[in-house]
Order: sequence, then C-alpha cells, then structure tokens
Amino acid sequence: MPERLLAPEGVASRVEEFAYGGAALVAEDFGSGGGPFVLLHGIGMGRSVFAPLAERLTGQVIGIDLPGFGEAPEPVRTLTMERHADLVAAFLRDRGIAGATVIGHSMGSQIAAELAARHPDAVARLVLAGPTVDDGARRPVVQALRLLSDLLGEKPEVLWRGGREYLRGGPHLRRKIRATLVHRPEEAYRRIACPTLVLRGDRDPLAPASWCERIVSLIPDATCVEIPDHGHGTLISDVAPAADAILSFAR
Repeated sequence: MPERLLAPEGVASRVEEFAYGGAALVAEDFGSGGGPFVLLHGIGMGRSVFAPLAERLTGQVIGIDLPGFGEAPEPVRTLTMERHADLVAAFLRDRGIAGATVIGHSMGSQIAAELAARHPDAVARLVLAGPTVDDGARRPVVQALRLLSDLLGEKPEVLWRGGREYLRGGPHLRRKIRATLVHRPEEAYRRIACPTLVLRGDRDPLAPASWCERIVSLIPDATCVEIPDHGHGTLISDVAPAADAILSFAR
C-alpha cells in the first residue's frame, strides 16, 4: 500500500494508484479548493522531494509519482514524455479536475509542457522549474557533466533527497534518461496557450539562462523568474523564494 510522503505533518491525505494505458502512477492528494497544484517530479525522483514546497502551497495539492519512480510500479515499456502527459491527463479527468496549476521540475517540466499542449483544458497555469533538455545538450555525456557541476554546488538536503529517490528509480533508469533526451520540448512550447512561469536557479547548469529565454520566446504568455543562489534544486531545498514566486503567479 502506498505511503503518505508529501502532506505536512497533521494534515490528512489520500494516497492512491491510478492505471491507464498499460502504466500506473501514484498520487497523494491533500487540502481543498478549486484549481489544485499538481506536482510532477524530475527523473530519478518522486513526489516526496516536493514535501518542503507542499508545506508552503495553499489549497489542494496533488503530488504524483510517475511510472517507475517513487512508489509507482515499473511499466512494461518506458514511457515517452507524451505518454506520461496522457497518463496524467487521464488521471485528472478521472478525478474531475480541470484548470490546475501544473508544476513540473526538470524532466517533469517536459511532461508538464506536453500536458499543457496536448490537454489544454487540464492546465490553467503552468510552472516550468529548471526546464530540461535544451537542444544543445541532448547527449548523455553533456547532461552527466552538467549534473555533476550542479551537484558540486548543491545543498546537502538536495543530495540526500535526490540520492534516496535515485536508488528507488529502478533498473531501467538508463532507458528513462534516454526518453528525456530524445524528447523535443520546444515543439510543445509552441502549442502552449496558458500563462506560464519559467523558474531557474541562477547557478543551474541543467537549465541555462539562454534556454529559459528561448522558452519564454516560444510561449506567448510566459515570464521567467531567476532564483538567486540556487542550482537545479530550486523546488527541493530552501524553497521559500520559489514558493513565493509560484504563489504570486497562481494568484
């Protein structure tokens, strides 16, 4: 049975598994109110990394473990970013949820972009945090070097949380990384119509400033906020500046 990993202490939450199209996700849901926050994690992660952010969000919050990550079962076939988006959309439809504020971090930003482009009714506002993967860096060695550069400057909390989740990422992590690298998020960006916030840490080598500027140029209603003294883990450690930016955007 999936555990409670996201909701703040003392707050009741519902944890459930949802299957669609041959894959399953695990969702943890707490709070109430229209237009929930939906949290999509990065590669090798799970919903638990969003716990510090979830404490600062208001209203209904839904954290998702994507297939083969966190507590979600390993799919028979590795999902593309598009199939991930279709699965999340099916879950939201099944729960009667529309007009969500979808927050995607790292790989989750690629899925969030596809969700907004392919299922626009599901997404009222979009947050792309540390968005990957820019078209000049779609080789494993480049991403590995960038990740190493980021880790050397990250806070211990990010390393601990990230390391724990990577160990749960399963035996097919290499295939999952490839699925992120072959994806072309710029094609989805061109089709996004909802207001969009691009967030990056000013020390984030995985989401270069030039790439974030390009994203803003491709999405008609997009702005970029840079978080000082942060790397790729803007939503994992010392989350107050990112949470403030998200709440201001959502209002």
